[in-house]
Amino acid sequence: MTDLKFTPEKRLLIDGQLVAAESGKEFDNINPANEEVLGGVADASAADMQRAIRAARRAFDETDWSTNHAFRAKCLLQLQDALVAETEEIREELIAEVGSPRMVTHLAQLDGPLADGLRWPAEQIASFPWIKDMGVAEMFGMKSHREIRKEAMGVVGAIVPWNYPFEVTINKIAQILATGNTTVLKPAPDTPWNATRLGRLVAEKTDIPAGVFNVVTSSDHLVGEELTLSPLVDLISFTGSTVTGKRIMEKGAATLKRVFLELGGKSAMIVLDDADLQAVVPMGAAVCMHAGQGCAMQTRMLLPRSRYEEGVELIKMGMSFVPYGDPQDPANMMGPLVSQKQRDRVLGYIQKGVDEGATLVMGGGKPAHLPKGWFVEPTLFIDVDNSMTIAREEIFGPVLTVMPYDDDDHAIRIANDSNYGLSGSVFGSHERAMNVAARIRTGSIGVNGGVWYGADMPYGGYKDSGIGRQNGIEGFEQYLETKILAYPAG
Repeated sequence: MTDLKFTPEKRLLIDGQLVAAESGKEFDNINPANEEVLGGVADASAADMQRAIRAARRAFDETDWSTNHAFRAKCLLQLQDALVAETEEIREELIAEVGSPRMVTHLAQLDGPLADGLRWPAEQIASFPWIKDMGVAEMFGMKSHREIRKEAMGVVGAIVPWNYPFEVTINKIAQILATGNTTVLKPAPDTPWNATRLGRLVAEKTDIPAGVFNVVTSSDHLVGEELTLSPLVDLISFTGSTVTGKRIMEKGAATLKRVFLELGGKSAMIVLDDADLQAVVPMGAAVCMHAGQGCAMQTRMLLPRSRYEEGVELIKMGMSFVPYGDPQDPANMMGPLVSQKQRDRVLGYIQKGVDEGATLVMGGGKPAHLPKGWFVEPTLFIDVDNSMTIAREEIFGPVLTVMPYDDDDHAIRIANDSNYGLSGSVFGSHERAMNVAARIRTGSIGVNGGVWYGADMPYGGYKDSGIGRQNGIEGFEQYLETKILAYPAG
């Protein structure tokens, strides 16, 4: 076992109690940078999950959590303070179990969501229009005063991926809890400790009632499916692969389960011919940030055919300077893939790119100087056709494909010719770039480096990239039911 710079929590949180799995079993948490066992965590069964679901249901039905707005805000800010007090332990934990570069923890992996992920929803509790007065209307000879009321949905199952686990978790549970729901959190088995730490902090540092927040870790993905199947759960909030998202919709249909699904992406970075290529094109190397394990990564670079060769040389240069290796090194922007399974999957896609005729310019294998850990070299393909597998499917690794286009309309067609529609970017003269951005069918897009990220911004996608939005008022409202109410006027 590795010496740790933090104290991990191995227990589940069920009905306000930090407990072992009913069976007593644990599973190993592995450091992806060196393949060593970090330690263990409770390996829950379906029975443990059912106990957590029942606790969440009881807490929603029998406490005033859903209606006591001031109390909810107080509790969320207590949790915020508790997280801030352990920020540096959380940072070390994410580096160890996720393989996240230290650099990335100062961005969206930790510092970004920690700043406003809880605070913004907590602040909305007091200002949100829970009741909307619709005035008096006469119908059937009777005058009625009418209202629209927003009420908590009920029990929410929150299922979280391994790539940015703290960020996704905070942005889910903050809005779930702020809107008065109760929840069961199921983290990915690859990265469980940040979730169990959250469970401990809720239990020990907040006044959140027993059962309102539960954490269930398991090595068995089907344990999470108990949330989808249970009639006691009203909504599933899932971030992960499109394949799993579709399964959740299918399995949840029997109970008419509401769903929020933030799924995959195959986003395009469009460089217009009037852009400053020397300044812009090397930015495409950002696909290597956190080893490309991000759904919003811009993995397809579209270059004007008239400047294609120039652009290819610039992105080759940018990719060649990507610092990668030990995630503890603050200079590295890229660490390992999260698991051997994920590394093998990425290497399989790279081989498929070669087999289908794309030109592999650099990378494509395991780095010789890093014999331990699940690393893949920064990888660049050129001469890619948008029909190729590497241009259409989400690789989730440090792989960039570069394609030429003829004019703006052609670039837009290529960008939109995808099952996904999550994110993207456009670079060029402002008005022209804005016009191109307006025609891209995607849920988020940056123009000339503009950054849309924040707790107040509704993030999500079109098409196979999902249903619903995370964050913002749009995300807040998706965890609410709408009730209309009328009573005699006068």
